[in-house]
Amino acid sequence: MSKPEVITIGGAPAITHSSDFTLVTASKPATVGETLALYATGLGPTTPGVDPGHPFRSSPVAVVNSPVEIRVNGKPAEVLGAVGFPGAVDSYQVNFRWPGDVGMGVATIQLSAAWIEGPQASLPVR
Repeated sequence: MSKPEVITIGGAPAITHSSDFTLVTASKPATVGETLALYATGLGPTTPGVDPGHPFRSSPVAVVNSPVEIRVNGKPAEVLGAVGFPGAVDSYQVNFRWPGDVGMGVATIQLSAAWIEGPQASLPVR
């Protein structure tokens, strides 16, 4: 298993608002209690399994086997689900709820899978 890592788009973390799938940006920051989708690599095996180097299927959904955790400014966020992204190789979607006690400004996000921490990412919040 490789180290979990949030995918970046143009240098920013690939985290979207679940309501409309737009990227979380300074002009459209995350909000308290909002459900977000984070896109990552390196989360490991799934059920049902997929051979290494092959894309995830859309049905049945490939659920990540390992425990997945997201911490925002060191505080746990509620992970709602972690699955292989259909049609992608080693790319996953993790849905989570933004915690209520983070504060405003820029928050640090840390993704881990199977207790292996990935690099931190920063995200605007209001």
